[in-house]
Formats: sequence, structure tokens, C-alpha cells
Amino acid sequence: MRRLIASLTLTLGLVGLLAACSTAEPLELGETTVIIDVRTPQEFAEGHLEGAVNIDVQSAEFDTIVQQLDPESEYVVYCRSGNRSAAAIERMRALGFTDLVDAGSLQSAASATGLPTVTP
Repeated sequence: MRRLIASLTLTLGLVGLLAACSTAEPLELGETTVIIDVRTPQEFAEGHLEGAVNIDVQSAEFDTIVQQLDPESEYVVYCRSGNRSAAAIERMRALGFTDLVDAGSLQSAASATGLPTVTP
């Protein structure tokens, strides 16, 4: 019985979490908002948000490339699952960027921004 209650509690908690994620407010993109896909070039080529710029966070040149961007602009960053976008945001903050949104995965970013996914 305790296992059943624990299982139901966990299931209801996950359902609530998923519902909360699906009702998140959409992102309002400004005319100068830059969308950055921090996945590998191969992943980017398989499909990315329309207008996104690919800057691979795992590349040795990531910091050098990012430092060429305007630290005062607004950036929306995404990846495959949300792990690399979080790492990219952390590195960008360390470089002086302040207007950053971690949009998580490609699917989450597409939902939040309303931008279509470009596929080959």
C-alpha cells in the first residue's frame, strides 16, 4: 500500500510538473534578439530554429566567438536537452552578458519562441 501511495504521489507530481512546463509564457522576441544554437554543427544541420546562429559550446573557440557579440543584446540559447544551453549561459554570464534566456531543448525553444524548425 505504501508503494502504491508513493507511486501515485510521484506520478501526480510529474503530471503537475509537465503541465506547468507546457503552460509557460511564450518568449517575446525583440527585433534584435539573437537565437543561439549551441549544439554541434552536425546537430545544427539536422534541424534548427529559423534564424538561429550556431556556436558550438563544446568548441575550443566558443568563448572567442561569443566575445565578438554585443554583450548588451538579448540572447536566447538552446541545445538538444538543456544541459549545454545551461553551460553556455553560465560561460556567457562570466563574459559579461546579462540579457540571456536559457530556452532549453530545441523543442522547448520552438514552443517558447514560436519559431519554426528548419530541417534539410
